[in-house]
Amino acid sequence: MMELLQTILWALVALGVLVTFHEFGHFWVARRCGVRVERFSVGFGKRLVSWYDKHGTEFTVAAIPLGGYVKMLDEREGPVDEDMLDQAFNRKSVWQRIAIAAAGPIANFILAIFLFWLVFLGGTAGPAPIVDKVTPGSLADMAGLEPRQEIVALDGHATPTWQALNWRLAKRLGDTGEMEFTVRYPDSHLEYEMVADINRWLSGKEVPDPLAEIGIELYRPPATMRLAVIAPDSPAEKAGLRAGDTVVSSDGQPFTTWEDWTAYIRERAGKAISVGVERDGETVTLEVTPIEHKLESGEVVGRIGVGPFGTPWPEEMIRRYEYGIGGALLKGLNETWEKTAFTLAGLKKLIFGEISPKNLSGPITIAKVAGTSAESGWQSFLGLLALLSISLGVLNLLPIPVLDGGHLLYYFVEAIRGKPVSERTQIIGLQIGMAMIIGIMMLALYNDITRL
Repeated sequence: MMELLQTILWALVALGVLVTFHEFGHFWVARRCGVRVERFSVGFGKRLVSWYDKHGTEFTVAAIPLGGYVKMLDEREGPVDEDMLDQAFNRKSVWQRIAIAAAGPIANFILAIFLFWLVFLGGTAGPAPIVDKVTPGSLADMAGLEPRQEIVALDGHATPTWQALNWRLAKRLGDTGEMEFTVRYPDSHLEYEMVADINRWLSGKEVPDPLAEIGIELYRPPATMRLAVIAPDSPAEKAGLRAGDTVVSSDGQPFTTWEDWTAYIRERAGKAISVGVERDGETVTLEVTPIEHKLESGEVVGRIGVGPFGTPWPEEMIRRYEYGIGGALLKGLNETWEKTAFTLAGLKKLIFGEISPKNLSGPITIAKVAGTSAESGWQSFLGLLALLSISLGVLNLLPIPVLDGGHLLYYFVEAIRGKPVSERTQIIGLQIGMAMIIGIMMLALYNDITRL
């Protein structure tokens, strides 16, 4: 229960920050264009807290934390006093209205740059992508990749860490053509180019795992036999296993590697297992029954809900980067640009069926990721906030009525034609836009629920 509450809390924090910045963008530019802002609301529905500033704007925190809005004085929403007509939104020039509509998404991109700047200001570090195993017959095998090679670039872009390699692989989802790996061997500066041919790569996969699909397993230090994590309400917890226990045997058979022991557990779903552990200098024997867990492939495996302590990474396999104030800002700008391009490319692939719509995530997934990233540290959480801010900015710029992009579309048409789009056209567009947004939200929520 506590874990669920923390997940909800961090999700609300993330959503609150993103919505507040987005709406503040509209608010700030509207004020500078001379528009009277009547209400600035974070959330919808019943007002929980509200206050007024010297300009008469009501600031509100509402009960339903799934968005927000800025309500401006507008003749289309009711009569406006004669002496306040010059402050009405609809009386402003088309270019001022364009600036106000665009300000929300722009605020999200500015927030992303600032958050990435904070992340890079603290420096970054990550394990180098060094090949440990190659699956026979896989893309990696056909390209010529071998164990112990370090993948230093993909398609000409540097991949100094696991995260960088995963991002570059994710950009190729649904693509057809060549995937070019640049590798080098240990204690060598010589680099080699290796090429794999791909055709609509992973386009039908619901939840693709790019590293596994190209057929490589990256090196990680071996796990110890000492338990670090016992999942709540898991078979392990019910059996009496504790964090700090060291597994020594199962069913009388000794085990010395985590990989061998977990393989033994996986093969015994629903079957009682006797587990011997060392605890406080004594050997304790407990009985645990692995639950059945169905993998995406359809295979059913056993799980008991435990995680091990790991062995520290060798320092020579860690890539560390330090940035000054200016360097961190440039890195933040570049990261925002790349992630924006990645988001747009992903949308294009979704629309044209190059990747599965199952990749679309909704509020449940976002909440879970927010909670996990918060537990991983402030840099991880700020990085997630930056990514979500970019996604919100891109989504709102789509030319769909209801969204900022839909309003911008109408205003640009007005700027070209010299007169506003007819009210009837706007109403029809609003209905279509609402249907599209509701459809997308329902699909995202359905994906979330099926993942549970």
